[in-house]
Amino acid sequence: MTSMPGVGIGTAVKHLIKVAHKAFASAAHFAAYAGVAPATRRCGLCICSEHPSKHGNKLLKHALLTSSFAALRDPVSRTYYGYKIQQGKRHNQALIALARRRSDVLFAILRDDTIYQSESAPNA
Repeated sequence: MTSMPGVGIGTAVKHLIKVAHKAFASAAHFAAYAGVAPATRRCGLCICSEHPSKHGNKLLKHALLTSSFAALRDPVSRTYYGYKIQQGKRHNQALIALARRRSDVLFAILRDDTIYQSESAPNA
């Protein structure tokens, strides 16, 4: 897990403690548990747009957002963050989107028991 940019020992320990005993069916379930998946607000009259979730594991969400902020030094993460900013997202919205993308990568790392390999790394 520490092979991902922005994930140090402390963050990795927080991730492992929170998800070690859980079994998630998909990356979307993991993101919802972590609180970085968008939530649709509904009432009796309408379905409102997507909003950041107020549910999920607060410590895991904080760890994902902190590691995402630290990963802005990584070129791949910075490119995705810049893409979201160009779409008109504010800083926090772009950071949550980056955290969601990184949660998908983290889910794959935990599921496959592999290390992180950057998208820009040459395939060998």
